[in-house]
Amino acid sequence: MTAAVLYGKEDVKIEKVPIPRVEDGEVLIKVQVALTCGTDVKVYRRGYHARMIVPPALFGHELAGVIEEVGPSVRHFKKGMRVVALNSAPCGRCFYCSKHQENLCEDLLFNNGAYAEYIRIPKRIVQANMLSIPDYVSYQDAAMVEPLACVLRGLHETGVEIGDTVAVIGGGPIGLMFVQVAHAIGCNVIAVVKRDSQVTAAKRKGANDVVQITQVADPVEAVSAISPAKRGPDVVIEAVGRPEAWEWAVNMVRKGGTVNFFGGCAHGTKVQLDTNRLHYSEVTLKATFHHTPETVRRAFALIAEKKVKGSDYITGEAPLSRLHDVLRHMLNRNGDIKTAIIPGH
Repeated sequence: MTAAVLYGKEDVKIEKVPIPRVEDGEVLIKVQVALTCGTDVKVYRRGYHARMIVPPALFGHELAGVIEEVGPSVRHFKKGMRVVALNSAPCGRCFYCSKHQENLCEDLLFNNGAYAEYIRIPKRIVQANMLSIPDYVSYQDAAMVEPLACVLRGLHETGVEIGDTVAVIGGGPIGLMFVQVAHAIGCNVIAVVKRDSQVTAAKRKGANDVVQITQVADPVEAVSAISPAKRGPDVVIEAVGRPEAWEWAVNMVRKGGTVNFFGGCAHGTKVQLDTNRLHYSEVTLKATFHHTPETVRRAFALIAEKKVKGSDYITGEAPLSRLHDVLRHMLNRNGDIKTAIIPGH
């Protein structure tokens, strides 16, 4: 089969590799669509992901497709079924799983290889995090489950409430999804973005106000100026993964407010925080990572109900052979949100 293999920094090759063999409890999926995402672009730029992928390795993790083969002991799934398989599954037995923090599982199993004609789904993911797609849901919509599940968990863990003023720093796919979902649950949303295309996209997703950092002297002051009574947002979500944005978030939030450091910075990154402000303003700092089986199902329900659509985020299609060009294009921040990679084309 044809597949994308990550070898290192900005080094992805489209190669012929063996079709994976399916063992007990496993499933082989013929990929119909694989979506690019900000994490994949980061991995492509850095050449690795400390938790998810170490090269050389098959690449990509947002996908939907058709079951081509099922291994022994597989229940509830059969050849020909339309499915979406998530990129991980917890063990269900460790300390963190017992505390309903499956995203922190001591043996969290990751699976990569979506940018390929076929992908093998490990037994644990088949059992815990693979879902059948209804006929009325497209493959592209279904493939959006993974990022949406991460966003839903982020909002839930941050304690966002109806009527809150929420500032979202970042105009990439995840930032825009935070804008859309926060708006949908009744929040006043301020989007903090960089590019003209992101201003337009944020408004389309429901942002009540947009601050473009290239057009203001100080993003912190600009956000505070348009927040209620100029006290700052109730919640600030950092969805960029840069140290300066982490610092903006802390300085931007109101007294007694909450910051979610959702964007993961590069390994070894350090930030400087004003301890006086944190203490005397009672600022709560949170960081949320990944998804859980519960948020996966909540995300899938929103997609099945057409409340979140792939067409809201997918700005183009490309064959697998052009993946390298697509990733390089996205590195340039060209305004594309997500590209649907179609294997076999």
